[in-house]
Amino acid sequence: MLPDSALPARSLRPGVSLVQTSLGPTARVTPDSPASTVMTDLRQVRAVTVNPTTALRQAEQSMIHQHVHLLFVVSDMPSLQGLITSTDLRGDRVMRAVEERNLRYEDLCVADVMTPLSMLDAIDCAQLKAARVSNVVATLRKHRRNHLLVIEAASGGEPERVRGVISRAQVERQLGTVIEASGPESDLAEIGQALS
Repeated sequence: MLPDSALPARSLRPGVSLVQTSLGPTARVTPDSPASTVMTDLRQVRAVTVNPTTALRQAEQSMIHQHVHLLFVVSDMPSLQGLITSTDLRGDRVMRAVEERNLRYEDLCVADVMTPLSMLDAIDCAQLKAARVSNVVATLRKHRRNHLLVIEAASGGEPERVRGVISRAQVERQLGTVIEASGPESDLAEIGQALS
């Protein structure tokens, strides 16, 4: 083909569909697997974001269309303000906001029910690299969280950055078991027994 020649084009017929990202089945892990195997790495998977002023219904539609259960709340990219999950969209915060402020669900926005940055739990990326899945399970149980952020240390004048996210649901799928919340931190032997 000559460098300046046009490519042949044609009309499309009804029934054409879009190619969608295929994540494939998640790899099965054990409590002794490297902790990084249960982290969604934001260098490999694009973070799905939402503005704090976005209506809850619109945020829910975004989650459905993007096939995610968590949106990163940002107003000025890439500065993180918090998270909103599918659980937040129908949880206690929604009911409180509706009752206390005499609003309808349709009037609420992401900022009304999101989990702000100050309320999020994060673990250090360097520590995660040396950890096992059993350590992640213990952390999820101890903090009674559905998600943990993985933070990359500040370097070269850049601030700390969210490198990844760990989802309780994803860890459960990969382990093939349910992670029960606990009170005090359990020791690794107890976790190993619960997962085997």
